[in-house]
Amino acid sequence: MQLNNQIAVVTGVSKGIGLEVVKLLIEKGTVVVGWGRNDPGFQHENFHFFTCDVSKEESVEKAFQETTSKLGSDIRILVNNAGFGVSGKFEEMSSEDWKAMFDTNVHGIFYVSKRLVPAMKAADEGHILNIASIAGLNGVANFAGYVGTKHAVRGISHSMYMELRDFGIKVSTIYPGSTQTNFFDEIEGANANENMMRPQDVALTIVQTLETHPNYFVADVECRPLRPKGKK
Repeated sequence: MQLNNQIAVVTGVSKGIGLEVVKLLIEKGTVVVGWGRNDPGFQHENFHFFTCDVSKEESVEKAFQETTSKLGSDIRILVNNAGFGVSGKFEEMSSEDWKAMFDTNVHGIFYVSKRLVPAMKAADEGHILNIASIAGLNGVANFAGYVGTKHAVRGISHSMYMELRDFGIKVSTIYPGSTQTNFFDEIEGANANENMMRPQDVALTIVQTLETHPNYFVADVECRPLRPKGKK
């Protein structure tokens, strides 16, 4: 898809991968709508921020109405990036944290995507890109809740692309490994470091996936740091 003059919605734009995607899309001439709980403070004439907590459907509906009122409904790009993880032993995990991860990481994708799909169908063109994780491909001790959400993202994404491909809509899933973001801020014993991937590199892969030929569809992209433990 040609990104110039397209309108894109990116969720979770406060920092990290989401904010880097915003910056790269802006460079491509895309009009970018950022939905997030916190304003990233990024200023550009083609960037429009609307406060949105994707875990709450009424918040998503409000952001959607504000967006379409300002920019119209012809939105053909969606990057579902909002998400977070809480670590802890399975039996010690609080039910509130467990539910919060599913509300944001899984239900948020549903709340957001269902509102943008009709216009993509009408245009016979669209690209939805869901950010999963390497944790969506295997198990990780002390991350059962987060892993569960990202396995759900994978299944939802694959079902979406089978449902939407005949309407000219691509649904791609990115599975990043450890990345230098604020994801690790609240996780005890884990810190972002230079051996992890840079968020701008993950963002570049996302934008390259969006730029593919209309009949070329990338279903899954797995990204990992080459030397996660540094040089030997």
